[in-house]
Amino acid sequence: MACVLATAGLASAQLVPDLDWKESEAPPPPAFNQDKLVEIETPRYLSLKFGVDPATIKVTGDGVVRYVVVARNREGGGFNAFYEGVRCATDEYRTYARLTGGGTWEATQDADWKRISDRNSRYTQALATQGLCRGHAPRASVADMVRHLQSPVREVE
Repeated sequence: MACVLATAGLASAQLVPDLDWKESEAPPPPAFNQDKLVEIETPRYLSLKFGVDPATIKVTGDGVVRYVVVARNREGGGFNAFYEGVRCATDEYRTYARLTGGGTWEATQDADWKRISDRNSRYTQALATQGLCRGHAPRASVADMVRHLQSPVREVE
């Protein structure tokens, strides 16, 4: 019985927000290499394909996983890049900057944390569930994240 109560206590502790949590300052967006992108598994009906350069994935002491994600047209052509963060503990994401057409990073105006499930695009949810997060915590290492992104568990749609 004590084991059941302890387990229940741990489960409820994860659902209570950490009111003392404070995000560390995000460093500038890291350089990325389009030739090194690991594709994020998304539905085939999407006109864009998304990938993340493993060299850009960083986990900070505050539990935020930051990365650069690149969106490319499936037919070829241009691309968009975003510097983002995922907070596995709360299922939230944040976009810090976007790469402009001129090749410079521009900070986003609305960089508040938002629920992943509220996002119009499914790539952030796929990225979090396929590789970055294990439940409500970041995976043990960046290498573990990359390994899971390269061999995602496919969900039935």
